[in-house]
Amino acid sequence: MPEEYVNILRIVFEKGCVSVDDVASTVGRDVNSLMRILGELEFRGLIRTLRNTVKLVELSDEGLNYAEVGLPELRLLSYVRDKHGPDLREISLDELLQCCREMFSEKMCSIILSNLVRSGLCRVEDRRVKFSDTISRVLEKVLRKQKFLEELKNVGTIEASHVPLEILQEFQKRRLVRVRERTRIVIELTDLGRKLISEGKIVPARVITALTSDILRSREWDKIILKEFDLSIQVPELRVAVPHFMREFLELIRDIFVELGFEEVHGPICEVEFWNFDALFQAQDHPAREVHDTFFIKHPTRGPELPRELMERVGKVHEDGWETGSRGWRYRWSPERALRLILRTQTTAVTIRALYERGEGEYRVFTIGKVFRPETLDPKHAMEFYQADGIVVGKDVKFKHLLSILEVFVKKLGIEKVMFKPAYFPFTCPSAEGYIWHEKLGWVEFVGCGMFRPEVTYPAGVRNCKVLAFGMGLDRLAMTLLEIDDIRHIHARDAEKLKECYSKLVKRLKIVRS
Repeated sequence: MPEEYVNILRIVFEKGCVSVDDVASTVGRDVNSLMRILGELEFRGLIRTLRNTVKLVELSDEGLNYAEVGLPELRLLSYVRDKHGPDLREISLDELLQCCREMFSEKMCSIILSNLVRSGLCRVEDRRVKFSDTISRVLEKVLRKQKFLEELKNVGTIEASHVPLEILQEFQKRRLVRVRERTRIVIELTDLGRKLISEGKIVPARVITALTSDILRSREWDKIILKEFDLSIQVPELRVAVPHFMREFLELIRDIFVELGFEEVHGPICEVEFWNFDALFQAQDHPAREVHDTFFIKHPTRGPELPRELMERVGKVHEDGWETGSRGWRYRWSPERALRLILRTQTTAVTIRALYERGEGEYRVFTIGKVFRPETLDPKHAMEFYQADGIVVGKDVKFKHLLSILEVFVKKLGIEKVMFKPAYFPFTCPSAEGYIWHEKLGWVEFVGCGMFRPEVTYPAGVRNCKVLAFGMGLDRLAMTLLEIDDIRHIHARDAEKLKECYSKLVKRLKIVRS
């Protein structure tokens, strides 16, 4: 057999049982390319492969940073030791915090102290910090943790079983390391393979897959081995590259909106609060405009200037209702607050822009795009997700037309169970929420809708027409359509899961378009 095959068998013969990684490094091959050779040797009954799962520990980005600059508690304790001496056993809490503030932020000081207490290195009593031993001895314990981070940085990964449990648990809680599972493949000789190697019956030879004219002319066919082909062996499945199923789903949504007479419009992801909130009659002290519900841009913090007349009209609507017949929100409106930059929390920011730009008339527009909210990740919520927004502008449009459009839209997707119930939104009246039936999750809200209030339409220059508006969560629609019970699966990296979702979408498209 080929010389490389023989070398691999001899390595396994000498070591008894060896991992594929070790064999690959010894023969100078990539693991993936080596698997084909191992598969052939196993098929011939010369080796057997064993698979087991091992847990590997690796540094997170924060852990990598601490491996380079040092753990915060190590830097603090070193500073305190240098300032107060190596035999220090206790210190006032205020003095320790003062030392900490000279190096770290206020928030980091609380975290460092909490880590020291949780690790049993100190305790706090009567506003005094008492160390478990002299500060030098405490530092030695922290140094052992620091050396572990540095070693992990150098080697890349370490088996979890080789890491002290208390260090692993602490660093996992602090998100300095992460643990991932990896399948380890080990190979060993079969009885036949060991017998043939020990008797010297496996020797190197030149193996070819096809006869050439040069071989025939040189009469060397008796010095080579022509490799046999087994046509009964199943060839590996070739995965055809296809678009991500969510991209295909969004195209389906676009097609349906166009069928219903809508025109697509676009807007920026990084938006000013004015279009995302103020123009939609959402008060500047509304809870949704705080950091726990909105992502704010750190730099730059302020967006471009907007038309003065528009800003003044919206400001007056907020303060006293302007000419809308409303009393407004009765507060002093801030144009500076309105120009702060955020990541948009709703695609309604795009449709209100379109309403202002187009004004009066008879038209329908929609937009599809991502929105961002600091949600807690769970099966129904994500920090970024797709929304579709739309408006229908006309003199004779009514609320029943809006519900009819949404019901037709859902049924064009092949979803039969849909219901609406009254709701409240700051910028529409009357308002409703739409729900569709998910086989595993039950009734799931997919849309909020209503008729824009005069406080929204008048400042935008629309007085003689009514405006129907809706905003829907497309991820939840996709979940229902494709029978997904966890929103996180939409962006999964698992190839089998993606294949399954794409297959379901293809079947659904055949039903919808038939």
